[in-house]
This record gives sequence, C-alpha cells and structure tokens, in this order.
Amino acid sequence: MAIFEGIENCAIIAEVAQAHDGSLGAAHAFIDASADAGADGIKFQTHIAAAESTPSEPWRVKFSQQDETRYEYWKRMEFSEEQWAELRDHARQRGLLFISSPFSGEAVDLLKRIDIDAWKIASGEVANSPLLEQLGGHKKPVLLSTGMSPWSEIDTAVEQIRSHGLPVVVMQCTSIYPTPPEKTGIALIPKMRERYNCPVGLSDHSGTIYPGLAAAVYGIEVLELHVTFDRKMFGPDGPASVTFQELRQLVDGIRIIEVMVKSEVDKDLMAEELRPLRQIFNKSITAATDLPAGAVLAPDHLALKKPGTGIPAARLDEIIGKRLKVSVAKDTLLQEGDLE
Repeated sequence: MAIFEGIENCAIIAEVAQAHDGSLGAAHAFIDASADAGADGIKFQTHIAAAESTPSEPWRVKFSQQDETRYEYWKRMEFSEEQWAELRDHARQRGLLFISSPFSGEAVDLLKRIDIDAWKIASGEVANSPLLEQLGGHKKPVLLSTGMSPWSEIDTAVEQIRSHGLPVVVMQCTSIYPTPPEKTGIALIPKMRERYNCPVGLSDHSGTIYPGLAAAVYGIEVLELHVTFDRKMFGPDGPASVTFQELRQLVDGIRIIEVMVKSEVDKDLMAEELRPLRQIFNKSITAATDLPAGAVLAPDHLALKKPGTGIPAARLDEIIGKRLKVSVAKDTLLQEGDLE
C-alpha cells in the first residue's frame, strides 16, 4: 500500500531525534547527509519544554554534564517555528519527506502550521488520547510507534486515529536502546498487518542494518531508524543509530530485496534460458573405453562426463543393453545414431 505520493516501495526514514544537540546547523547537516544516503524522509522530534515536561522529570540516561535537569535539556533542544519551517523547506528541497514527533499539544499546533508531511507518534505518546485527538483536521499519515504498548493500547490508538479519517501505519518497535536481536520483534509485522489491515513498518533501535533488511522481506511500507555521523557523537542515541555509510548500504540492500521479493522465477523458463549453461555443466553418456561396432553396451562400457551435448546422463539405464551400430572411441559422447 502506498503511503506517500510518489513512493511505491518502502519509505526509509532517517530519524535525527536529538542527535543535532540543539544546533540548527547540525540539523541542516543531517538533512543533507540523509538525502545523500538515499533516504526518503527525515524525522525530528519537536520538544517544547514548558509544554511537555516538569523540572522533576528523570533522565532516561544521564549523559549530559551541561544540562542540570532533563527539563533544561529539552529546553536546549527547542527550535523556533521559523527555524522548523526552514528545516522543512530544506528537506523538501532535497526531496525528503519532513516528519516530526510532537510531545505536546503546543507541538502539534506548531507542526500543523508548518504543514509537515506525516506525524510520528512516539511510543510514550500512544496512550496520550488528547494528543491523538488533536491530530484530527490535518489529513496526513500517522506513523504509530508501539515500543511500550500492549495490544489493547495499540487497538485503542488505531481506532482513535481512524475515527478522524487519518491513514495509519502501525510500526513494530521495541523501546530498548540498542535493541538486541531477540527483542526486535520483526515476526510481529505480519500479525500487525492482519490485525489492523493497514500498512506496517519497523521503527528500529538496534544500531545495525540487519533488522531493516530482514523486515524488508516482510514487505514493510515504512522503515525508520536513528542516524548519526559517528556513534561517538554526544547524545543518548549513538549506540542505537546507524552511520550514513551504513544507511547507504541499507537503502541499497532494501531496494535489491524489494526486486527479489516481487520477481517470480519460472523454473521451466529459466532452464530453457540457461540451456547453453546446461550443455556445459551437465553430463552425457560417454564411452569408457574403445568399443567396436556390434558391442552390446554394459555398465562398465559407459561413463558420465561433460559436456551435456550428447545423450543425457539420466538415460543411462535405458542405454544399457543397446547394441552399437558403429565403433566408438574412448571418451566419445554417444549419439542416438550410434545405436541400433
């Protein structure tokens, strides 16, 4: 199912999250690097500290020495509406979808005003019914992450999003950073497609390209994963991110997988197409020794050798007991005309 106009295959979304570390210039650099690596879209997180957090919010990982509190960190991550619009324009100039996750009602309003291309609902917001309600009226697809939610919570969120006539993509996700292979849950993808009868995707936090490649075999419509210039960059998401060189590999790999999955191979037609190779590599019935005319062929008279341009090896039992019309030298491929 096509989610975004002009994108028929899996939409590959580069997730910047907080990797820009509050630098507008770095955010613009991520856009260029994502486009150069072949991504279809770029995704940010829109934080407005006063609207989403309190000074007592705990750290997930206390990684920052310059921010006294988590609240101060969110404050430092803020961009103005004008700056968000500049990022949107830059992304579109580079042919990228511009997507962001709102973490407050104020962030929803801001993103509506700058007209993003899709919503991403973060795992921690799936149960935030008022925020989901606020998405109505902005008819853009909703990518629904499911990293912390039981089925019942996902069911409720999908129903609420659909009540506003918004397209929904249910994203398998595990909120462990980085996610180990056994927790990635890509086997849930076909179950989600069947349960919700909608496009599905993977929001990957493994920090590798492998889950994305594996999920492509399931025909996902969207893949989102964290990106970084280097895993040693400052911030909490480096270990759960891929570099842009890896992103390029991933994009190329998924495009190849999509061709393979969609391309049926007719074995009979392929065998005919490969007839010249079959003649080279298959074996024929061959004289194992010099044989005189009139000889009745016994097993020790015959051998199976390349090329496959004589009587096929599969007919050996049929040929045993036949009489030669002509003499045949050793290593000569038997032909139909040699036999009575």
